[in-house]
Amino acid sequence: MTDHRSAPDFLPHPARRAVLAAGTGAAATLALASCTSGTGPGSGPAGDGGPPRRGGTLRAAFAGGGAGETLDPHMANLFVDASRAKALFDKLADLGADMSAQPRLAERWEPNTRLDRWRVTLREARWHNGEPVTARDVLHSYRRIADPDRAFRAKASLEPVDLDASRAPDDRTVEFRLKRPYAEFPNVMAAFGAYIVPDGADRFDEPVGSGPFRFGSFEPGRSLRLRRFDDYWEGAPYLDALEFVVANEESARINALLGGQVQYAHELNPTTARAHEKGGRVTIVRLRNSAMQAFAMKTDRPPFDDRRVREAFLLIADRAELVRGALSGAGEIGNDLFGKGYQYYAKGLPQREQDLKRARGLLHEAGHDRLSVTLDTSPVAAGFVEAAEIFKEQAARAGVDVRIRVGNKDTYWNDILDSGTLCSYRSGAMPIESHIAQRLLTGSTTNATHWRHKNFDALYQQAQSTRDSSDRAALYERMQRRLHTEGGFLVWGFADWIVGTDQRVRGVQKDAPANTLDWARFDRVWLA
Repeated sequence: MTDHRSAPDFLPHPARRAVLAAGTGAAATLALASCTSGTGPGSGPAGDGGPPRRGGTLRAAFAGGGAGETLDPHMANLFVDASRAKALFDKLADLGADMSAQPRLAERWEPNTRLDRWRVTLREARWHNGEPVTARDVLHSYRRIADPDRAFRAKASLEPVDLDASRAPDDRTVEFRLKRPYAEFPNVMAAFGAYIVPDGADRFDEPVGSGPFRFGSFEPGRSLRLRRFDDYWEGAPYLDALEFVVANEESARINALLGGQVQYAHELNPTTARAHEKGGRVTIVRLRNSAMQAFAMKTDRPPFDDRRVREAFLLIADRAELVRGALSGAGEIGNDLFGKGYQYYAKGLPQREQDLKRARGLLHEAGHDRLSVTLDTSPVAAGFVEAAEIFKEQAARAGVDVRIRVGNKDTYWNDILDSGTLCSYRSGAMPIESHIAQRLLTGSTTNATHWRHKNFDALYQQAQSTRDSSDRAALYERMQRRLHTEGGFLVWGFADWIVGTDQRVRGVQKDAPANTLDWARFDRVWLA
């Protein structure tokens, strides 16, 4: 039965205005035979203490996107969009902490021998209006995302799927036909923004989803109020209600948390976290391995078209110093590869250390005893400019003159794709396969290092045609070994993502990088 009870009381308007006024400025190993899931809510992280209890309203402060905000889940772009979408809707799969695909609305999936057809069985779930979630809803959602006349973020992820040839033989079965073998197809179902909406849905003023919370009211750029959906397939949330409030400035979010106006503050900086971690007023939660921090060298142009120069720069970096200085210690060192701790990560490779003598020797061999390069950076991401300054000093000790050029944060990500030779770079959590597909293949549209090698592309395609997961892992390791030796990413660290909560809040998962399944899982949270 659908819950038709009225919504409980929400944050009184004066208190909500106080929050808003404070900040309204500018954003498993893949089981190819079968995969199943179905644990309900209940256990929070170790040390939460006491059994979960029901009731209450939690208010969560996020940076928002202004008056033009929408609840269309396929338009999700910002963290607040993604968190609101997962409260209202579900995907077929989502990503675990190790970036392996975990079943959600898909109860299980099975491929054919060639890995170019996948049969997905839906679990029994209901929309907020009581209707069942069906295969027709799935096909409508994916076809909407793939509409060539619209710019939905998950469109690129759905590219391998032939949606015209895909079909729904019954209400709980979807047969996806792919354009080519794709062993990691579950990553498509878990893609950012690939939410399932009702068949025919194209307006989301008062959205009907299948997520753990039902729509209450929405003020774009200000707040979204939701109430518990008692018929949620994974079990009803503990909270009676959930409210997202917009506070764009980090200072506004922490002050609202300290003042008791919100109970969850997203995206705090390391300085704020240190200041309040031991004060006893709030709880600081660090989500490890949430963002790769790197410098990207363009491998198709001087001086970085010479692999000796690239290796020299990898040896110049003191990664621990960069983590301490640019991230205020809120992270861990990298080893020039994306995805530390994720499924398929090549953890057996030796940790690269700073070696200025060897770096000087390589530069001399390459004819660059007095090398000068421009490092593009921008305040587009926290720590970018600081990391550039630190690396400039490290490079000087190897006889390299690094000139820092600070670019426009509004155009930076587009600017660095084709211009310059060296730039500051970061990436959020995603499967290693997705990182390779999006950033390291000849045809990748966001290939910032211009790494383009047909034999590397061929290894990727071989991996996608390989049914056995251990054989596939071996291929990914071969690819990562090559990248570690001669690639264009100098991955110096992995940053924590930091959130703050009221001390009464329980169930916030710590092992959940941003944008993964258990990040912002407010259906698993309760108030002690």
